[in-house]
Amino acid sequence: MTESTKYIALGRRKESSARVRMEAGNGQITINGRAFDKYFLRETDRIIAKQPLALTDTAAKFNIAARLNGGGLTGQAGALRLGISRALLMADPSFKEIFRKNGYLTRDPRMKERKKYGLKGARKRFQWTKR
Repeated sequence: MTESTKYIALGRRKESSARVRMEAGNGQITINGRAFDKYFLRETDRIIAKQPLALTDTAAKFNIAARLNGGGLTGQAGALRLGISRALLMADPSFKEIFRKNGYLTRDPRMKERKKYGLKGARKRFQWTKR
């Protein structure tokens, strides 16, 4: 691995998508040009996003710059986790078994169901009256 090597990966969850750029560095994480702690205010979202780095002890080895859009903050944290996992996998393929076992390479497919015509929402119907 050379110092100028950049790893680019995409992560998605629900309606959120994360474009992750990872390069060798000191562990700095920026999201949409803001500091990691300023973007994710909830501790649970920060923990979810950093899980792949904590599992592989690579938190201080890479600088991460990510562009997140769509969905809510929790969905974005899950998308960032998948993006970081895929980028780390490019850096070191030996992480694949660890990530697979913990489910970090599985995309969460749950999305909002679309509204159907003739209904109030995706499944809710209008009230039926007999007369």
